[in-house]
Amino acid sequence: QEQRRLQGPRQEAAEYYRGHRVPQRMEEALNALFPQRPADLYGELANYFSKFSKAPVICKLVGRKVLDGVGQPTLEVEIYCTVKNSEKRICSTVMSSHSQIPENALPETTEADETERNDSVNTAVEWVNESLNTMLRDLKPTDQCKVDKMLGEYFTKKVEEKKEIQKQEEEVKEEAEATLALTSCTPSATALPGKKKAAKSGRKVAVAERMIPPAEPVESVLCGSLAIGGTSLAVAKAGATISHIPLYLHIALLKHDQDSPKEMALPLPMITLLNCEKNSPAKLKLVKEVMLIPPVQLSLKQGIERVLDIQKEMMRLLEPPGRAPSPQLADRKKGRAHNTGKKAPPRALKRVSHLGCLITGCDNLEQPLLLMQTACNNIGLELGIDMYLAMNCAAHELMDYVKGKYEILTGTFKSPDEMVDMYVELINKFPFIIALIDPLRKEDRQQWNNICCALGSKCYLVAEDAATYISKLKIDQNINIPTCSGVVLKYINQTMVSDLIQVTGLLDSQRHITILGSPDGESSDDSIVDLAVGLGARFIKLGGLSRGERVTKYNRLLAIEEELAKNRTLREANLEFIAFAEESHPEKQLSDMLPPPKQDSLPPQLSQPAQEVRGLPAQLPENSTLT
Repeated sequence: QEQRRLQGPRQEAAEYYRGHRVPQRMEEALNALFPQRPADLYGELANYFSKFSKAPVICKLVGRKVLDGVGQPTLEVEIYCTVKNSEKRICSTVMSSHSQIPENALPETTEADETERNDSVNTAVEWVNESLNTMLRDLKPTDQCKVDKMLGEYFTKKVEEKKEIQKQEEEVKEEAEATLALTSCTPSATALPGKKKAAKSGRKVAVAERMIPPAEPVESVLCGSLAIGGTSLAVAKAGATISHIPLYLHIALLKHDQDSPKEMALPLPMITLLNCEKNSPAKLKLVKEVMLIPPVQLSLKQGIERVLDIQKEMMRLLEPPGRAPSPQLADRKKGRAHNTGKKAPPRALKRVSHLGCLITGCDNLEQPLLLMQTACNNIGLELGIDMYLAMNCAAHELMDYVKGKYEILTGTFKSPDEMVDMYVELINKFPFIIALIDPLRKEDRQQWNNICCALGSKCYLVAEDAATYISKLKIDQNINIPTCSGVVLKYINQTMVSDLIQVTGLLDSQRHITILGSPDGESSDDSIVDLAVGLGARFIKLGGLSRGERVTKYNRLLAIEEELAKNRTLREANLEFIAFAEESHPEKQLSDMLPPPKQDSLPPQLSQPAQEVRGLPAQLPENSTLT
């Protein structure tokens, strides 16, 4: 009777295991492992059977509020997956905070921006822990396209909700104004037109403002949008971890439809050495950053070592003569033996920018360039051969809309056309400058066109603030953008990994260079480096070689270089420039650009009709990319 009672469960168990081919696979494992006689038999059995386990799926998202490298609140997203029937923490990512407020903004504006950022982070944490946590449950972290599609739909829904709320608020406001107009007395109502006619003192200002294109409205950022970008990047990192491959290779596979690249080139680093404060007592306002770009013949390690040598010499040059200790330091040392060997560090060296570089002030445009030249000459290096320069002008912060001109020095103003002439003269005098970032506002499209025609074959003309937002460019490919050599992309707000892949692919085909840029409020997360390598960016802009959140990214780039060299898949980058056609139009559209011809059909010199395509380079580097 006992045997008959157990017969049913035994039969069910046998059918269950046979249905999952357990006996067959057990026999295969034992037969395969016996000749090897591994030291850890059960470990090898576990490895063997893990191949047949179910793919991990997302089981939980955790969002929390953390601080970035400058002490501002930002979002961290953690991914938990069900792996072999157990909940396991896979990875996390910390978003970098990004502010559109310029350095010389009023304190009230800065405070309002900080309050808005804090509210946005709180909302993002709520989205991740509630809506997104439920929405993405049971999805595979390797299915990036599906995840990003759902995130995009969720974000679009939130945008529509915000618009509806704003519409209702406007209707209520209009009703209140209409009621107020009905109850107001007649004299006050008729007094308004009189005020309008009396306002003649501003006529001169209005004429000046019409001299230049008005500033385009700032792109609005939806409160909580950090949740979209943070979740997308965290899922990408989880997908790489689950697949047991580095993130940069995972990104490259996503971009090239799972076709593994045979070789990969590292992006050239734009390493910030000097930060010229625009609100300092010094006169120069035009230059925000002076950056070093190592030559392509050097490895990344050699290039960084060379930059560190230049930085050390720069610190020596910035020391005031005499190095006398300050009176305060002398007072603190009363009663102690006089130490002639150690002096108080000069004021300039005590101040390190949030960009991870030295802060200094200059009185003219040539001063920082000559300073760099002197530092290089002193250690036996020649700019233009052993090292190159790039300048971030951030010209959009300098426009005086009353005068309709840029204030490049305190009290010195130049029109957009005069700015172009100034840059041409500058590059001719200092040919070792190979990149200008934001030399003009994005609204000055005619001048962008002029400067690209004049200097496009000598240096890169790059749009950072002048570039449109990734999400906007992805939706509307007919949007007007200034003619430029390339664009700086930043992974911020609602940007998703699929957005970067789509946009860089689009820009690759349109012969621009890609630069991955680090936001001002950087975090210790080094994923931007993997993104830059995986997307095939030409340059990466990470700031200086100080501050932990900056240096950790350079360390990651060094580790990738070592790994690619070990695998013999490292390809040398190049520094070929884009030659723009002379008949270029200021408001070119992405849809107007032609796709690049196949490489095997390219003659040594492109034909004349191909050179006349609006805004296109006449000659193109083989592996050029566009963001």
